[in-house]
Amino acid sequence: MRNEQASYDTAPAGSIRFNTDSAKMEIYNGEKWWEIDSTSPTEQTGGTRGLVFAGFQAPSYTRQIDYFNISTTGNGADFGDTLNAAAWQGALADRTRGLMLGDGNGGAESAVVSYVTIASKSDSVTFGNLTESKNYYGGLASSTRGVRAGGYGSSNVIDYCTIQSIGDFKDFGDLSQKRLTFGSGISSPTRGIYGGGSIYNPNATVQDTIDYITIATQGNSSDFGNLTQARKAVSGCGNAVRGIWSGGYTPTYVNTMDYVTLATLGNAQDFGDSTWTGAYKAPASSSTRGTWSGGRNPGGRELTIDYTQIATTGNALDFGDLNAKHDGAGGCSNGHGGLG
Repeated sequence: MRNEQASYDTAPAGSIRFNTDSAKMEIYNGEKWWEIDSTSPTEQTGGTRGLVFAGFQAPSYTRQIDYFNISTTGNGADFGDTLNAAAWQGALADRTRGLMLGDGNGGAESAVVSYVTIASKSDSVTFGNLTESKNYYGGLASSTRGVRAGGYGSSNVIDYCTIQSIGDFKDFGDLSQKRLTFGSGISSPTRGIYGGGSIYNPNATVQDTIDYITIATQGNSSDFGNLTQARKAVSGCGNAVRGIWSGGYTPTYVNTMDYVTLATLGNAQDFGDSTWTGAYKAPASSSTRGTWSGGRNPGGRELTIDYTQIATTGNALDFGDLNAKHDGAGGCSNGHGGLG
């Protein structure tokens, strides 16, 4: 259907129109009109592909990127290498690109962002820089925009990029609190959510706070509700309807899984238990499955990948293993909830 106000300069973010010149459907992201992506992960990679960027393999850091097809089960395979050996960074993706946030030297704080083309196995290349140099980032994305929030050392900064561009991130707004948000970002096509984390203070006080933003706009986050359990290093993923967080640290490791309905506001509810007790997992999801790879357990590092069916509730199941034990890896996919 033709939008009779195609030249309307201040259309609300999320508005859709049919462009009669290009014969394409378009969506307004709050800044400009974009063609609606008609591709799918199946067309590009044979299914939704999960990526696991780098991580800490005691006693050293790794550049390894693992990948796997989320619709199957099995072990991770070699994809390539990141620019630098790193850990406790973040990640986000659209249909074709995966971005690693904080591709720095070892576990040091870093503003460097690198990216890969998800359909082709290769090393990551330089994308640009975040607005600040930190780590323990939380990343999420829509089909056009990537958003980073929080980080180590009292950061409440939210910044963003256009994923299909190359360049530096720009200021978006602020979180409700300065806190570590590692792995906690979840998105629908319109809304981004960050759950849990810890305030940077002598006690590293853990939080149950859930903040949300409207991805296509700029501004500060708003209160969504609370997790079922206050914890940091909790990892989240989901589809366009539901988001799930797995694991975390309270300051003891937990196997808690809880979930929210992304379009509503309110507190998280119990989902089930993960297959192992731990934190700092790398999340990745398709429209039907959530996966969590590696992490830290009470005795060291983990190589297990587990998964769950997002639309149900219940305990997670074993998926396979990564190439090596590590924690603090960045996780993303080309089929998560922010892509519809």
